[in-house]
Amino acid sequence: MKKGAPVFVKIDEYRDVLDLLHLLKDKISEAHSILGKLNTLKQKEDEEIAKWGNGIDVVEKKVLNIDKMLLEVNDI
Repeated sequence: MKKGAPVFVKIDEYRDVLDLLHLLKDKISEAHSILGKLNTLKQKEDEEIAKWGNGIDVVEKKVLNIDKMLLEVNDI
């Protein structure tokens, strides 16, 4: 086929291709939206996990402090 040569396509097939392209664009847009929502959920999840980690660290420090005080009392 020569470059720049006219291409003849049936109107029905052309419309079908346009419909498919429109559907693909919609699906891509939907996928972007879902991905954005997943990223937001992941960020919230990461924040909650970090809070839990901090809470565990606080409890651990308190337990170690109590343990230390009990050992000091026991040495008396």
